[in-house]
Amino acid sequence: MKFIKTVFLKIYMVWVLLVFSVFMVILLPIIVIPILLGEKYGNIAYFGLWLWSWIFSLLTFIRYEISGTENLKKGQSYIYTSNHTSFLDLPGIRIAIPTQFRPLAKKELLKIPVFGLIARVTTVVVDRSSNESRKQSIQTLKKHIHSGISLLIFAEGTQNRTNQPLTPFYDGAFRLAQETQTPLMPMVVVNAGKLMPPSSIDIRPGRIKVIFGEPIAVNENSVVSELKQTTYNQMLKLLQEN
Repeated sequence: MKFIKTVFLKIYMVWVLLVFSVFMVILLPIIVIPILLGEKYGNIAYFGLWLWSWIFSLLTFIRYEISGTENLKKGQSYIYTSNHTSFLDLPGIRIAIPTQFRPLAKKELLKIPVFGLIARVTTVVVDRSSNESRKQSIQTLKKHIHSGISLLIFAEGTQNRTNQPLTPFYDGAFRLAQETQTPLMPMVVVNAGKLMPPSSIDIRPGRIKVIFGEPIAVNENSVVSELKQTTYNQMLKLLQEN
């Protein structure tokens, strides 16, 4: 039985990689071309990403259960802060967030064939080893916020490879929220790391939850450390309850 299970999971892994790659290539024009024409066409690109995420979920038997959407105010831009435990976080987050948004992404993603091209045009890429790159990415993120486009920032900075629910947060998302007076929207992804652990291509079908918390108001008097702690506490509670 163990041998049969191992063979099944290997076949399934190949199937997931095929679905990931083939439909990304098929939908590439819908995702890339509109956003190259200007931000006003970004909704078309992000519909393409939503469609790819939905197809990926359907054909791989990885189901995303979304909750907390009643906490999202229509027409409001947010800085979404999420945990990050797996590559499987990304389709669920795209399905969950109802509007176009711009994730902050590491430059290493640009090396992935096809996906790297999509990351280049749909995210704000940062080279954390370069002060100039960090400054430029902050200016680009602010530009998007002022244009009414939400942001997505993984508050831990990278995938959580520890046995703790959350690792310490970086200040970036909270400083950006304070400087632009944009509300924070804590969200968590639950069970993705069990279906596909960080730094692994081992994968299995299952159910993943994406949960929105309650928005955190931000004004000119907000303190970055307090925003960070409040967000951390809310996300930790959501993870512990789910």
